[in-house]
Amino acid sequence: MVRVDGWLVDYAGRVLLHDHGDGIYRLPGGTPDGADTDVIATLRRHVLADARVTIAEAVHLGYEATGEPAQPKALISMVGRIGEILPCRDDAPGHRHARRLLTSLDAAPALLGRRAFGAQQAVAAALLAESRWDLPACSPLAFTTYAD
Repeated sequence: MVRVDGWLVDYAGRVLLHDHGDGIYRLPGGTPDGADTDVIATLRRHVLADARVTIAEAVHLGYEATGEPAQPKALISMVGRIGEILPCRDDAPGHRHARRLLTSLDAAPALLGRRAFGAQQAVAAALLAESRWDLPACSPLAFTTYAD
């Protein structure tokens, strides 16, 4: 595995993105290390450290194979329910965390630069969030806002 990313949905049906301030948005996530017991542990660790957000629950959405056939790797996608959005903090002087953007699942694929594939993932994430946690992921009220 190369990386695990999360479509993390809040109570209003918005998904969490990292805004790096240069027009680049990303789903929160990261790469596993030896202390992680599974992909959910990897996602929880990175999201808490990088976005200061807790994940109440998460489930597997799918994967995308990457790399060479001799050394296959995968980008794992998860869907999660946001537990709590904690205050940001700077870990070191001069270090700035990416801003936390909460936006609708409809708007996220274009912001991520993943138009077709991202739209398919966003629809699947919305369906899971609604059926599993009763979150209003397709709500027109899922307005875009910063959590910072």
